[in-house]
Amino acid sequence: MKELTARLDALRGSTDRHDIDARAISAIVRNPGCDRRNLLDVAGVDKEALARAIKYPMYAKPSRMVLARGAQFEAQVKASGAAQLLTLLRDDIGLSLPEVEHEDLKTVGGNENKNARYANTKHRLTAVARSPEDSGTLFDHPYLKITIAGYDVFLEPDLVAVKSGGKFYIVEVKSFSVIDGQAAPAAVEGAELQAAVYIHALRELLRGERFSEDLVADEAILVCPQNFTNKPFATRVNVRNQVAAVRRMLARMHDLDGILSNLPVGLTFQLGGAAGSRGAEELKASVVLVPARYAPSCLDTCEMARFCRDQERNSTVALGRQVREDLALDTIGEVIELAGGRRPGPGQEEQAAVLRRAQRYRDELLGSLV
Repeated sequence: MKELTARLDALRGSTDRHDIDARAISAIVRNPGCDRRNLLDVAGVDKEALARAIKYPMYAKPSRMVLARGAQFEAQVKASGAAQLLTLLRDDIGLSLPEVEHEDLKTVGGNENKNARYANTKHRLTAVARSPEDSGTLFDHPYLKITIAGYDVFLEPDLVAVKSGGKFYIVEVKSFSVIDGQAAPAAVEGAELQAAVYIHALRELLRGERFSEDLVADEAILVCPQNFTNKPFATRVNVRNQVAAVRRMLARMHDLDGILSNLPVGLTFQLGGAAGSRGAEELKASVVLVPARYAPSCLDTCEMARFCRDQERNSTVALGRQVREDLALDTIGEVIELAGGRRPGPGQEEQAAVLRRAQRYRDELLGSLV
């Protein structure tokens, strides 16, 4: 493991390690076949800075207004000893929380040191786990830890609702709205995967103290604004499958030797050094040595997505995996030719018929707008 981390450190060069979080881990789970993201994230390379350096900066981050709304909603839910949240957990979700204490684990006596916070979280949670009673404690900002390829990765869920029906529950407060009982599927998928990462980490903590992983519920609780107001809405989601996916992905990330063995010794993504800043073309030449697996959804989750998309600009990969699989065509040039009636080749009659029909519908629609 030391040899692996040394090789990963060399990729980063002399720059500080960039921490990854549950959002990054969940994005890897959604696209596990991308060696480029796996390697850059585990090595701690700052992908946002790298993307800027190669002249493919990510699209604008969420606005300050959106971030402020999210922070305001979380503060509202947790205000007055998490009064609104308690009502949701008791009345809407049905958790048994007879007596509740709201405890913030963000600091340890004013100390925000990562290891100190983790040790304090472990002490508090294992004390509750040993208790035969349901304590009903709400732990705010607990600090969890998992190990990936020899590196400690610290994680901070919004809340752990402890302990109802003999189980710990992860609670995630999200700012996306639930309208008429529905939310954006991509947002829900991301939230469920993040919750799954936290569940896995909490189970790792308790397993290290010889507790059963069954002590942590397979269900997570999502709290979101309801309709077009800031009124909170809570729902249980079963994330058993997502937890299994996280576990499988982390197991693969412990073994990156296969990727590294195909890369030249001395390869680094360091942006500068004694000789000054490295040029964009030099950095690009390093990046393209690591295989990527681009999908349109990467644009929402990965800082390197614009560069990877440009690499696939003439490939049907850029249209999404579902489109590529449905068409069974490799290049956009083939798609255009079939849609325009200049082909098909042998065995492409079915794709040609579908694409010509789509082209006809498109022409009719555009014609009606003139």
